[in-house]
Amino acid sequence: MSFKINETITYVGKIDWELRHFHGEEYSTQRGSSYNSYLIRDEKTVLIDTVWEPFGREFVDKLKQEIDLKEIDYIIMNHNEVDHSGALPFLMEEIPNTPIYCTANGKKILQGSYHKDWNFVEVKTGDRLNIGSRELVFIEARMLHWPDTMFCYLTGDNILFSNDGFGQHFASEHMYNDLVDTGELYAEALKYYANILNPFSKMVTAKIQEIVKMELPINMICPSHGVIWRDNPLQIVHKYLEWADEYQEDQITILYDTMWNSTRKMAESIAQGIRAANPNTTVKLYNVARSDHTDVIAQIFRSKAIAVGSPTVNNGYLSSIAAILEEMKGMKFRNKKAVPFGSYGWSGEVIKQLNEELKKAGFEVIDDGVRILWTPSEENLLECVELGKRLAENLE
Repeated sequence: MSFKINETITYVGKIDWELRHFHGEEYSTQRGSSYNSYLIRDEKTVLIDTVWEPFGREFVDKLKQEIDLKEIDYIIMNHNEVDHSGALPFLMEEIPNTPIYCTANGKKILQGSYHKDWNFVEVKTGDRLNIGSRELVFIEARMLHWPDTMFCYLTGDNILFSNDGFGQHFASEHMYNDLVDTGELYAEALKYYANILNPFSKMVTAKIQEIVKMELPINMICPSHGVIWRDNPLQIVHKYLEWADEYQEDQITILYDTMWNSTRKMAESIAQGIRAANPNTTVKLYNVARSDHTDVIAQIFRSKAIAVGSPTVNNGYLSSIAAILEEMKGMKFRNKKAVPFGSYGWSGEVIKQLNEELKKAGFEVIDDGVRILWTPSEENLLECVELGKRLAENLE
């Protein structure tokens, strides 16, 4: 797919309608995604980023329909994860001497990924590339979300090519933010931030502040996944500042797995207690063995607090709980509270283990939780209701 962004900039990326998982099987993409690449024509011609390797040949063939490849003077690789650089080997077969502008870490990653010694030009923040009537200004964005990441800014048009920053896994035939459903767009943008950029929130804030100090007017933000921000593009920048600042909504999320429904009944009773204490608080329940973990992480990101429950099995918690706890550790959540709960038959170590793991994941555990032997009685479920009330009241 190609279309003109303006008279000199053409979108030459690929919309992937069929994508349902990303980063292996880690990230769910129910709305598909796109791999955005941009062609800039001036006195010099510049290609910014490529697409994922499965579409590499297709990308090069369609690019040939757009331009004689020998007319491409420079290639800019803002980030070199394979979903951005995968078509590069196919392209370099055609134009092997074309300079590739990237960070020093970008060069290492490209060499390590493709074992080619292409014509690399290393750049750093503040470096500029004159392409005729305009310049490209390079801005390193280390660890947003890889060590090689950078943005580049096109003067004159005032466009920020932000790579993974401000992106979404969101396929649409309408590639602009003002032409798609705003609710869907922001749901995917938040999910993307929560699962990919949240661990680097302090760096997100610092980088945005750095760009603000550069006093670069921004008329459009062109990320490498999802739609282009052309209508009030700074709205997503303001959202990133909000999300990076220990974000939370008036929400509590309950995570559990269950064998014979005892822990499920406990989870539902905890939810009942939360609603009784504060009817305005949003309560979400997820059986994590049957839920999409990417979506669950997004809900934890939105929450002030969580409750995590599991039965005790073989002196530990269930594997689905182990998996989500491991993911939570990597997300580096801050300023969120938690309580454990669970059922057991004869040993019951899970409450203590959950307490320890939640602390390792950065949560403030505010209660010892509830541990119930065998099937919960009505009295036991009332204990869970009270736990929900305590959790809700602790957040007021």
